This record gives sequence, structure tokens and C-alpha cells, in this order.
Amino acid sequence: MGEVEFSKVAPVLTVVDLDAALDRYRRMGFAVRAYEGSARYGYADRDTVSLHLSESHHHDPEQSDAVVYLYVSDADALHAEWTAAGVEGRFRGPFDTTYGLREFGFVDPDGTLHRVGSPLAQGTPQ
Repeated sequence: MGEVEFSKVAPVLTVVDLDAALDRYRRMGFAVRAYEGSARYGYADRDTVSLHLSESHHHDPEQSDAVVYLYVSDADALHAEWTAAGVEGRFRGPFDTTYGLREFGFVDPDGTLHRVGSPLAQGTPQ
């Protein structure tokens, strides 16, 4: 038997309102679409990143501990893009980490923390 190769991951994030979440991710630069079946489910894709969205009216954003980490080429540019888009939520950063990344955080209205990081330029003080 050969080695099993993983090719992609798509975290499933719980949202209270699928339509609002799809609109938010669209404004964040993702290509979005709703599942065509009867389930309240959707997809948000940007480059090689795919997030799945599952609607649940029982979801409590105040109790959510969902976190996704997104590696990007330029955290500062993405932070500027997302804040300019006027998406609802709380932003932190950007800041340099001791582990060699430039990061920012974004907590959306569904309580999901999006941690975003890009490599620090060589020679950049930490």
C-alpha cells in the first residue's frame, strides 16, 4: 500500500445567518456560493483556501472557540483590505511575533477568530 497524501483542508465554520456570512466573506474578497440543496450551507474560496459555512440558529457567538489560521503573502495588505471593506467584527494588529510572522486577528460576528500571518521580511527586527 502507498502513502496517503493529504491534498486540501476545508474547515467548517458555524454561522448564525448564512446569507450574512456569505456577504461578509464576499466583501473580504472570497468567491462565495450557497449549497444548492436544502441544507443551509455555503462555501467561501480565495486562492487555495476554502472555508465551509454551516448555519445553525443554536450557535452562540459569545461561546464560540472556533479559530482558523490563514497564511498569506502580506498580512498588512490584507488587514488594510478587510478593514476598508467595512466588515463587522473586531480587529487586532498587525504586529510582529517572536516566531517570525507578521500577524493580525479578526473576530467575526459569529465568534470565529481568524488569525492571519505572513512571514517577516529577512532582517526585520522582532
